[in-house]
Amino acid sequence: MAIAKELTVGQVAMRAGVAVSALHFYEARGLIRSHRTAGNQRRYGRDVLRRVAIIRIAQEVGISLADIAAALDSLPEGRTPTRADWNLLSSTWRDDLDRRINQLKKLRDGLTDCIGCGCMSIDRCPLRNREDRLAKQGAGARRLLVKPAS
Repeated sequence: MAIAKELTVGQVAMRAGVAVSALHFYEARGLIRSHRTAGNQRRYGRDVLRRVAIIRIAQEVGISLADIAAALDSLPEGRTPTRADWNLLSSTWRDDLDRRINQLKKLRDGLTDCIGCGCMSIDRCPLRNREDRLAKQGAGARRLLVKPAS
């Protein structure tokens, strides 16, 4: 039995483990592409399976759809993304993920004592903001923010 070069929306949904509506959403956002048959049915190239996998992985770790779209736009159309493509895509997201991981660690480590709100109500708080000195830096939990690497 020959492997079909093109897949129906139902076949892609089943193979990729996503709802048909998710495929339509990804397509509307320009993340994947299909073409229409003479009978006006959607058909996808087999490369879309790996593209959907990349989208799902990236979404799972919190990459925005805009960043996913920009990354996928850098790949050649109609070709299944390779290991080298994945290395390129994932390396573009690494710095942002590292920053967010550091932010979460800082939040976790300070969570039991203080959230860095500057309320000055906890006299033993290591993140205490005496006399609201951090106000000039802006609103919010200033001491828990991790600055992006320069």
